[in-house]
Amino acid sequence: MPLQTTTIGAYPKPECTPVRDWFLAHMSEEERKASAGLLDNWAPGEYERALESAGDKAEPLFLEATKEIIEDQVGAGVDIPTDGEVRRENYIFYQCRRLGGVSFEQVTHKSVRQGAFEADLPTIVGPITLTATRLADDWKAAQQFTSNPVKITIPGPLTVSDSIANDHYDCPKTMGADLADALNEEVRALADAGCKYIQVDEPVFARKPKEALEYGFENLERTFHGLPKDVKRVVHMCCGYPNALDAEDYMKADAQSYFDIASAIDASSIDQVSIEDAHRHNDLSLLENFKNTTVILGVIAIAKSQIESVDEVRDRLKSALEHIDAERLIAAPDCGLGFMTREMAVAKLNALSQAAKSV
Repeated sequence: MPLQTTTIGAYPKPECTPVRDWFLAHMSEEERKASAGLLDNWAPGEYERALESAGDKAEPLFLEATKEIIEDQVGAGVDIPTDGEVRRENYIFYQCRRLGGVSFEQVTHKSVRQGAFEADLPTIVGPITLTATRLADDWKAAQQFTSNPVKITIPGPLTVSDSIANDHYDCPKTMGADLADALNEEVRALADAGCKYIQVDEPVFARKPKEALEYGFENLERTFHGLPKDVKRVVHMCCGYPNALDAEDYMKADAQSYFDIASAIDASSIDQVSIEDAHRHNDLSLLENFKNTTVILGVIAIAKSQIESVDEVRDRLKSALEHIDAERLIAAPDCGLGFMTREMAVAKLNALSQAAKSV
């Protein structure tokens, strides 16, 4: 059997999409490189104004964009596509807009991601609750366009905590637990709707392995609590994200971090863990730490415009297979493909799929 393939999250938004996102495709190269990235490119009310401007056309346009994204991925040979996070202007704030206790009007300036950058952020001003579920509807909208199982992504408690400001909680573990309980409602609604692949994004685990081990994994388990056994519990743990395509010296987590948390991953209820390898190769002996967990290995660089060759990707997958069984290895890009043009994304996914199916 050939190796399975999947994507991780974001995909280039088709032109018809009613909202823009933080990847800043509408800006010049100079503006993108000067940007502070994911959490800096938003303004209070901007998202709501975009939807209001689209009016009754918003949903048909989202469906058209979703169909194009699914067809791109499946057409390129991806076995488990995502919805491309097409409805999200920001994959974290999209979820936070449905969290009671989070204010998008009370903005706080904060340093995030171990000082990688500073930004003005929404602020927690009261107890966290979920005000409404949404992702089950997003999954249904995407799943209608393919017989392949569509994976849906959601930011995890530790990553949300690191991405917004806090003016309410005294204890980070308690804050994470309340976030986990709120996210669990969303996750269980997804499972009830029929989604079989639910991915919680926790890149901050690689940035803050100490906090991940102290309480991050416990709150991650709360997020997944109650899921049926036939639903795959997937966790994405990237170790660094640039602000623009072909950026060079962007901050990455310590390469040792994956080793530090590998045992905890394998002892958890996580079925599949996504780790990056393309933009910075790991010591592949890391894979030997996973005796039970399937590894989604990033073998496509998401911040480089250069298209990987099939041979290049195949060789890395073959090297990985010296350290892990084939049935527990899935090939993927490092992270979301939002920096790419659609043509670049399709070319990279074609290389990914051809390599995986030829190993």
